[in-house]
Amino acid sequence: MKIDIQDIKFWMDAIRNSEDKYRTLESFWGGQLQSKTWLIENLERKSRIANANIVIFGGWYGVLSSMLFNSDIGIKNITSVDIDPLCKEIASTINKRQEMDGKFVSITDDMCDFVYDYNPDIVINTSCEHITDSQYKKWLRNVPRGCKIVLQSNDYNELDEHINCVSSLEEFKKKSGLSSFTVEEELQLQKYKRFMLIGHK
Repeated sequence: MKIDIQDIKFWMDAIRNSEDKYRTLESFWGGQLQSKTWLIENLERKSRIANANIVIFGGWYGVLSSMLFNSDIGIKNITSVDIDPLCKEIASTINKRQEMDGKFVSITDDMCDFVYDYNPDIVINTSCEHITDSQYKKWLRNVPRGCKIVLQSNDYNELDEHINCVSSLEEFKKKSGLSSFTVEEELQLQKYKRFMLIGHK
């Protein structure tokens, strides 16, 4: 994966214009980028979809979206959903080139209340540790059948906002609600383990 120099410029614009530069920079920390690269590499190997419609929940500042656009995955459009209204402007700046082409949109919404106006090819939720079990089940029920689902969680309990961590890949599989898996992997990072599942419900 090679990041287009124009996208790097927009990344820097987003950081420069952010009201909370430190918080925005957190989305570029090593563990964050490793987890996103790991996700993309698995999708590149396992996904045969061309012109994919993708919805990302817990899209945060849109870094994963930008990295996906710079991957070998054929993407038609990405919708990035986050409950934090401060994320929208930063995500739009980071993905400005794709937004101007009509391929990216950032939405402020609770993932549990999101209404699909089309059936996506891929649904991604890398924030499973940030929501309760009941919220997760409600979100999963709303995901249209037939699309590929990508999930990530971790065992990093030290953060207050991590309210639903898992201790192992097996625990994550049991809690996932997916009926079949094409990817079941864990990634050891400096402070914690990241778990990833790709499959269908």
